[in-house]
Amino acid sequence: MSAPAPSPLAIVDAEPLPRQEEVLTEPALAFVAALHRRFTPRRDELLARRAERRAEIARTSTLDFLPETAAVRADDTWRVAPAPAALEDRRVEITGPTDRKMTINALNSGARVWLADFEDASAPTWENVVTGQLNLIDAYTRNIDFTDPRSGKSYALRPNEELATVVMRPRGWHLNERHLTDADGTLVPGALVDFGLYFFHNAKRLIDLGKGPYFYLPKTESHLEARLWNEVFVFAQDYLGVPQGTVRATVLIETITAAYEMEEILYELRDHASGLNAGRWDYLFSIVKNFRDGGPKFVLPDRNAVTMTAPFMRAYTELLVRTCHKRGAHAIGGMAAFIPSRRDAEVNRVAFEKVRADKDREANDGFDGSWVAHPDLVPIAMESFDRVLGDRPHQKDRLREDVDVKAEDLIAVDSLDAKPTYAGLVNAVQVGIRYIEAWLRGLGAVAIFNLMEDAATAEISRSQIWQWINAEVVLDNGEQVTAELARKVAADELAAIRAELGEEAFAAGNWQQAHDLLLKVALDVDYADFLTLPAYEQLKG
Repeated sequence: MSAPAPSPLAIVDAEPLPRQEEVLTEPALAFVAALHRRFTPRRDELLARRAERRAEIARTSTLDFLPETAAVRADDTWRVAPAPAALEDRRVEITGPTDRKMTINALNSGARVWLADFEDASAPTWENVVTGQLNLIDAYTRNIDFTDPRSGKSYALRPNEELATVVMRPRGWHLNERHLTDADGTLVPGALVDFGLYFFHNAKRLIDLGKGPYFYLPKTESHLEARLWNEVFVFAQDYLGVPQGTVRATVLIETITAAYEMEEILYELRDHASGLNAGRWDYLFSIVKNFRDGGPKFVLPDRNAVTMTAPFMRAYTELLVRTCHKRGAHAIGGMAAFIPSRRDAEVNRVAFEKVRADKDREANDGFDGSWVAHPDLVPIAMESFDRVLGDRPHQKDRLREDVDVKAEDLIAVDSLDAKPTYAGLVNAVQVGIRYIEAWLRGLGAVAIFNLMEDAATAEISRSQIWQWINAEVVLDNGEQVTAELARKVAADELAAIRAELGEEAFAAGNWQQAHDLLLKVALDVDYADFLTLPAYEQLKG
């Protein structure tokens, strides 16, 4: 342990939770306070830098690889640290929040990795933040079980050797934790709360289990943000007396700016890097956010029309595979979000075919693994990667030297032959309202129209409405997208939900509040950087 503990943190405006004292111990909070004192000022500088970069993109309507880091890209000698045994084979990863039932099901799912999510699949109520940590502690000590109060079904862990390896995802740099403040009343970044509590309680325990503290890093926008994470890891390992290089981080390349800095991100984290991941919804959201005033050539069609085979998305994923393998890192593919229907075999058959085709494409392109949202999809994804990998844990030897992506290829949005439709507008409103309503109830992973949606879904939905209005898009039915049209579609959807649920259930939910919040972030002249910032102000708990 290190020197004198810094000022303790205060827990504010939070109802006491059962067993919270097991998570919020004095030494754990002292560690989080040390992280906060040391790293929050730099976090604040990097958030300001995001705004400066966004202003530059607004001025130029372009992006390029960084001239100042050309030497890092040109140096063929460096590699990231070798993968630890527990992360050598990542062919299928399941994602989900850290509630008790999901913790057991994900660990038991047969996937090689579970992304234990404190970010987009978890609404950050204090209960979710604290009990999520408790559930992971209980899982590692095999002190976890669950009985569903409605069905009576019981859940318990399989033997340790059959469990998925946990890669935990903390919140992004932009979100603060309103229930933890320092002596000056300054809020602690949610990223440092999630990382700090998890690392403090579990790092040594995981090492004893033959694994380690592994992390997914979300919403990264630059290599400088990755450098900050690396500094956090170095400090944390020293603080707890854990060997340097024990931490492993996989970075989600889910912002357009990060796509131009993939090699630099791996370089900054090289002693702690494990790989990069290719997302879809947050990546598209980032394109809209950054190029929202770039004119018609940056207007995206319906979100479901922008698949990973779109030319600019293909450029991004192929560059990611090439970059990872050049540097000895894992390339992890995107999400299969389908939720199987218990009632409609035909819906399942069609969806499973799409999932299989998507995972076949990723495996054939050179990815080393991929994500699913539901345990029933694990065998389908596993089959696609087994066919390509066989007994090999990965395919990092596929260097993809045939890939040659130019700067302009990554933002060639107009290379996609698809246009916005009225059905796409309706879907954006429907999904936006339904997701936000659930989020305000504390649910971050929500099944909507047979898809598992998280906060990234709501971000791309509201961003597309905003973009289409401001770009004066004309839809396939000849209607121009206006604020009035968005309000009409939203009113129709609210009425449909009321009819679907009945008055009592409708009144018990947050439907009007969700409707109003969606319209606020979709119609305001000033585009909110993240929907979750105003939403967090309305989140109870």
